[in-house]
Amino acid sequence: MAAEISADDFADLLDADADVRVVDIRSPVAFDRERIPGSVNVPLPQLPTRVGDLTDADRIVTVCPHGHDSRRAADIITSYEGIDGETPVESLACGLVGWDGPVATDSERDRGSEGPAAPF
Repeated sequence: MAAEISADDFADLLDADADVRVVDIRSPVAFDRERIPGSVNVPLPQLPTRVGDLTDADRIVTVCPHGHDSRRAADIITSYEGIDGETPVESLACGLVGWDGPVATDSERDRGSEGPAAPF
């Protein structure tokens, strides 16, 4: 089972400018609405074919709305043979709903027929 990181410890990593790759596994639409600054979007269904893009990361933290699917994502990443066993891979335990740190938004995005904006 994947390791988890608390919101406080994760905030400390970001505040320290640690070399951490934040992998947001939500849909591109949800990612565009609101995301942790500097995160990359790799939707969970695409992760098995894109995990190779993460092999150069020194540390990886996966995020999703509630912290459940990000644990699955962290397990997928950890099991990939190209990820060094020394590379910490963690899931944000509280998910994005529990994250009160900085967020980036795409306020200029035309939502068109997508319906009302949802936070995640």
